[in-house]
Amino acid sequence: MRKAGSKKGATVGSGGQRRKALEGRGPTPKAEDRVYHPAHQRKVAAEKKAAGQRPGGARSGRGGSPKGRGGVQEIVTGRNSVLEALRAGIPVEAVYLFSRLDADDRTREILDIVSGRGYELLEVGKPELDRLTDGAVHQGVALKVPPYDYRDVDDLLDAAAASDRAPLIVALDGVTDPRNLGAVLRSAGAFGAHGVLVPERRAAGVTASAWKVSAGAAARVPVARATNLVRALGELKKAGCFVVGLDAGGTTSIGELQLATEPLVVVAGSEGKGLSRLVREACDVVASIPIDSDTESLNAAVATGISLYEVARLRAAAQD
Repeated sequence: MRKAGSKKGATVGSGGQRRKALEGRGPTPKAEDRVYHPAHQRKVAAEKKAAGQRPGGARSGRGGSPKGRGGVQEIVTGRNSVLEALRAGIPVEAVYLFSRLDADDRTREILDIVSGRGYELLEVGKPELDRLTDGAVHQGVALKVPPYDYRDVDDLLDAAAASDRAPLIVALDGVTDPRNLGAVLRSAGAFGAHGVLVPERRAAGVTASAWKVSAGAAARVPVARATNLVRALGELKKAGCFVVGLDAGGTTSIGELQLATEPLVVVAGSEGKGLSRLVREACDVVASIPIDSDTESLNAAVATGISLYEVARLRAAAQD
């Protein structure tokens, strides 16, 4: 017979009665607080993205446009793309090369440009390069472009005041292709515009693509951003500028614009919809470009280039 109390097994509360008592770890941390958990990685990525997209600097009194660096750092990948970007003279924060890169004519020219301009050159392994380029095809070469330093409307007016010419500003209403923005910058630099104004949202910014197409004009022509384009146009009108919209149904030809010699803001619409209703209502005049009837319309970059040429021609004629 088994004596009472001799049955083997754990005694109630025995964990706290031994010398090496069991110590609890406390409540289980949330998934986003565990560094090895995918939820934590998503949280960190979201925080970095939010920090990079937060506009810096103070807001302007005209148009409420955010001044300072905007957007996130951009990575250009691939030997051809990196070489074209370097040839175009876009700003460079760092150039990354695979430590065991097979050299060819393109990589040798990349190295010559980087060393000649004193850019930071970093040799990295393939895993690090894959991470930097987010898995894109990089061919062992990548380039980091810093965020563009946007201006505000006041800066464009100040640039005009510092010149001996009447203000000439280009505004883009919802142009979403950065290559069109680059082409507009090139035309603006060629025909003496004092700057380009773009909306902060739903519009192209100064990216590597815009830099390349501008052929260096992005370094000379300032770009301002407006939180509300209609409000910014209203402030420019208060500052003494006339606003001219470009549209196929305009009441006058851009080549016969009587306001060309006055302080002027030329507004081009988006590639598909043209001028929005509120922007069109904010214009003092809507002008058109005579084109062949078989052609439906011109894109924003071409229309802006033609219009700036006509304004420059009319201003030159007025001075003779």
